[in-house]
Amino acid sequence: VEAGALPSVLPGGRPATDPRARAEVAAAWGLAEIPLRYGRDTGQIVEAAATGELGALVVAGVEVADLPDPARAREALSAVGFLVSLELRPSEVTERADVVLPVAAVAEKAGTFVNWEGRVRMFEAALKPDQMTRRVAPTDGRVLQMLADAMDVHLGLPDLRTTRAELDRLGAWDGARANEPVEVAAGLPRPAAGEAVLAGHRLLLDQGRLQDGDEALAGTRHAARARVSAATAAESGVKNGDVLAVSGPAGVVELPLQITEMPDRVVWLPLNSTGSGVASDTGALPGALVRIGPATLAAEAPEEVEA
Repeated sequence: VEAGALPSVLPGGRPATDPRARAEVAAAWGLAEIPLRYGRDTGQIVEAAATGELGALVVAGVEVADLPDPARAREALSAVGFLVSLELRPSEVTERADVVLPVAAVAEKAGTFVNWEGRVRMFEAALKPDQMTRRVAPTDGRVLQMLADAMDVHLGLPDLRTTRAELDRLGAWDGARANEPVEVAAGLPRPAAGEAVLAGHRLLLDQGRLQDGDEALAGTRHAARARVSAATAAESGVKNGDVLAVSGPAGVVELPLQITEMPDRVVWLPLNSTGSGVASDTGALPGALVRIGPATLAAEAPEEVEA
């Protein structure tokens, strides 16, 4: 919100529809005016890239499995004409990228956090260049400035000091906050026998890219298990320790079951601890209806015998 990264806001959380807000930002940027229009949200960016409306994408620190529709996102990344990836580790995005630009990790750069109270907290780099055994990668901001220079666009933010000065010049927004987009609540799903509402979240230690290569850390992960209530387990014909199959429109995830005290006809899954992630493997997101039941594991194929 404060960075103006949402479709309906400008820097400082200024509403894109407010004339005074647009005038303040236009003055800071040296523009005659800022057009009255919204930007695209993530889903709209993905769709525009997939359909050829966008010719290029800059993707920074995104795990495809975390997006609302991973399959469509993969189509978009493959279809877009030119793909630039800003990353710390190899990923699905870097595999498809035309250019991969390594960027500094948080500990290697200065920056600013905004806490839950809206208070700005600046920080300096914890690891300085003279403490590093390798060349320090540029910051995300520096990379964006380099891309702008290559495109003959005057971004005017060559370093952190200049960026902070611009934010200070803009100042805090004292007007009404943006109230769009407005989402209409959907009806509550009503699962029947053999169905459940999918719930879940990512565990702190899972298949995240920043954990690649650290086998000792990976060894401390919680085991990936599905969770349902005792009544739901009995209704579905499974018991504690059995392998539970959770099926969505795109496929199935099979995990050992741990009966847990929780609402009936709800199944909880760790979202990125197995396979390609729950969203990719099942095509379902938390809140969707899925089918649950005993896993039907394929029988092992007999060994081939030479005639």
